Amino acid sequence: MTTNGPRFNPPPDWPQPPEGWVPPAGWTPDPAWPDPPDGWELWLPSITDAAAPESGDAVTGTSPPPRPEPSQIDEPDSGLSRRLAVLESENAALRAQLAANAGSLEDLVVLDDERVLQSVGIYRYHHPLEDAVAYKERLTELGTRISHLVKSDQAIEKSNMFTFDNSLAKGRKMTNDLATLMLRAYNAESDNSIRSLRVGNVVTAKRRLEASRSAIARLGRMMEMKISDAFHELRLEEIELTADWLMKKQEEKEAAREERAQLREERRVEKELAEERSRLDKERAHIEKALAALHESGEDDAELEARLSDLDEAIAQNDYRIANIRAGYVYVISNRGAFGENVVKIGLTRRLEPQDRISELSGASVPFRFDVHALFFSEDAVSLETELHHHFADAALNMANSRKEFFFATPAEVRQVLADKVGNLLEFTEHAEATEYMQSLMYWPDSVLAPGTPSAT
Repeated sequence: MTTNGPRFNPPPDWPQPPEGWVPPAGWTPDPAWPDPPDGWELWLPSITDAAAPESGDAVTGTSPPPRPEPSQIDEPDSGLSRRLAVLESENAALRAQLAANAGSLEDLVVLDDERVLQSVGIYRYHHPLEDAVAYKERLTELGTRISHLVKSDQAIEKSNMFTFDNSLAKGRKMTNDLATLMLRAYNAESDNSIRSLRVGNVVTAKRRLEASRSAIARLGRMMEMKISDAFHELRLEEIELTADWLMKKQEEKEAAREERAQLREERRVEKELAEERSRLDKERAHIEKALAALHESGEDDAELEARLSDLDEAIAQNDYRIANIRAGYVYVISNRGAFGENVVKIGLTRRLEPQDRISELSGASVPFRFDVHALFFSEDAVSLETELHHHFADAALNMANSRKEFFFATPAEVRQVLADKVGNLLEFTEHAEATEYMQSLMYWPDSVLAPGTPSAT
């Protein structure tokens, strides 16, 4: 062979090309040809390149062929062009192999938490227990069982008949040493999965551990070694219990946070009602004193008498609010700029001025103020709010946390349900003005505006 570039090496059952043949750019093998054997190299160094000495022929004493000039390298038939053709051919072969193996991608382990969380949906407890303390106790007991399997040499299955250097004793020692390494690798992956475990990604952690066990089994297939089913099940249970414990602990924290918020709200309401009762008592005392003075002089004041009657009614209502903690206002509000169209929040407040609660919700945590559609006073506002939440439960934005109060519903839909439960509504606003949102739209960049959204243009 006289070529200086790589030599084409056709696999078995491929047509033999002419000597010195170089494939044109973009050449690919005929799909009808059989696949090359695994590891087959299509291109080999030429015999001339491999055998040529660097300083003359040792037999004939002739000098080596002259090196090509730089101008020759740029010619179409130069080694660079041939190398480019080789690379293009290899690239085409790799693309064909990738296309042929595309079906095997389905067997890959998906470890993207966002995709996994979306596919599994709402978190379900694997081992329902009462509280986080119970989960902690179960994890401690499970750790004892895991340690027992390790100490009793039941964590990994292995063959005792493997020989090394024609020695059964050496073979067993080698098997035990390799079993220790495999078990350490498996436990390290298990511990890492637990350390990186977050609320809701238990599926990812279990898949990662399954993949680790499969990889260890492949490495130990020759010596019939693998992680035992019993030990693997315990470590999977450990992941499940840890995930349940994290979820329960988060729920308890949220419940405690809401309870503290509710207590603060109740104390604020009690303070407001007490201050209101004190104000009413003072005003009533002044009016009684004024009426007493008028009566002594033989005069009457109908306006003061009416005011005294109104005060007595206000005091009675205030006392009722103090005694009845279920009385309050059910509110229906929306925030078009923050949550989009047809999303409402249905909540409850016992404040004397319910608008104060709406103002708090319209604070720095949302970009725009809430629009109020209804403020309905009810003697049993707790039950009314619960009924509304149950009615729109299937339309909740947050399906993972039932304590949230946002729903996919129009104000008109809420009005209809509310009217069916309480009768006629004196005041309800279906249209949301969304003043701050509408005033801000003209300054938003067009890239963030959804199709159909009005803009400055």
